[in-house]
Amino acid sequence: MTDAPHHHADALKYEDWAGEMGARLHSTLPGHDEDALDVHCRHLLVREAASGRLIGSTRILTDTAARAAGGFYSESEFELGPVRALPGRLMEIGRTCVHRDYRNGATIATLWAGIAGFVAEHEVRYLIGCASVPLAEDMAQRVFSELAAQHLTEDTLRVRPRQPLPRRDLDARGRAVLPPLLKAYLRVGARIAGEPCVDADFGCADLFILLDTVQLERRYARHFLDRPQ
Repeated sequence: MTDAPHHHADALKYEDWAGEMGARLHSTLPGHDEDALDVHCRHLLVREAASGRLIGSTRILTDTAARAAGGFYSESEFELGPVRALPGRLMEIGRTCVHRDYRNGATIATLWAGIAGFVAEHEVRYLIGCASVPLAEDMAQRVFSELAAQHLTEDTLRVRPRQPLPRRDLDARGRAVLPPLLKAYLRVGARIAGEPCVDADFGCADLFILLDTVQLERRYARHFLDRPQ
C-alpha cells in the first residue's frame, strides 16, 4: 500500500464508475474521476506486489482538511449536524474502488489496514463516509430495510438526506444484496446514521456510515498494527 499522488487512482475510479456503472462524472480531465476535494485529500493506493499494478484506492479527508476544502463530501448529500457535534476528530473515507479482477477480501483488508494506520497516527475518533447501493430493482430500499433493525445509530446521531430515497411498496419476492464495501463497513462495526440519499449522477443511493474507531481497533486494526514486522 502507498500514499501517493492521486492521478492513477482517478483513472482507476473512472474505469470503475463511468465504465462499469455508467456514472456521469463531472471531471475536467478526460478518462479520470476527480473533483474539487481531491487536492485536499490523502490517497491510499493498493498495488499488486509482483507487477506494481494499481488494484485499489480510497481517499481520506480529515476534519482539518475539510475545513480548508469547505466541508466533507458527504455534506453535499446529508445534513450532518449531530455528527459534526461529536467530540474528537472526524475523518471521511470515500471514492473507494477496487479493480474488477481483485474484488476479494484480501484487497479490501489491505485498504482497511492503511486506513487503520492513518487513524492511529492522527488520533481520529470517528470515521464517516457514504456507502453506495444500486437503485435498480428497489435494491437501495431493500438494503436499508434489512439493515435498519440492527445497524442504525441511536436517534440523536441521525443525519438527514438532502434528496431522500422515495419509499415504495416492496415486492416480497425480492431480496437485499449488500455490496462488498458496505459489508466491509458493517464487519468492522460501522452503523448507518439515517435513511438513504439519492445520487442521480451515480445512479445509486448512498447510506451515511458512522464508525467509532474504538470499534475499528477492537475488530480489525490491531491485527495489522500489532503484528511483528
